[in-house]
Amino acid sequence: MTEGTEDDPWQLTTAPGSSNYVMYVAGDELICQVGSTQLKYQARAIDDLHAWLSEQGDWVPLGAADEQKPAAEGSVEAWGRSESNPVGGWYGLRKGYRGRFGMYLPPLLEKLGRAELTHTPRNNSVRAI
Repeated sequence: MTEGTEDDPWQLTTAPGSSNYVMYVAGDELICQVGSTQLKYQARAIDDLHAWLSEQGDWVPLGAADEQKPAAEGSVEAWGRSESNPVGGWYGLRKGYRGRFGMYLPPLLEKLGRAELTHTPRNNSVRAI
């Protein structure tokens, strides 16, 4: 089996270590299952986020926020919903559940060996490697 599929999803933990979840790619969607809640992002977010983090060249705050709340400027969360990112807006696909990009995508990049994260109780950051 290939890791990152529905049958063998990536087993992940948020940066603070407070929540476990799984992610997998299904076609052009990246499925994030957190308990009974399912979030969906564009699968290209993996490569796009890594490229953006590489351009930043330093630590970037995660800035995780729900869709209805504003994202901290300059954070991964803000970039994941910005009109200036490669998709011109939200990477999240499920209305009402498009946020938390900064919470769930960076640990996946770390698992894939493409980024490193801080792992403190709050205010975590990520950088490309």
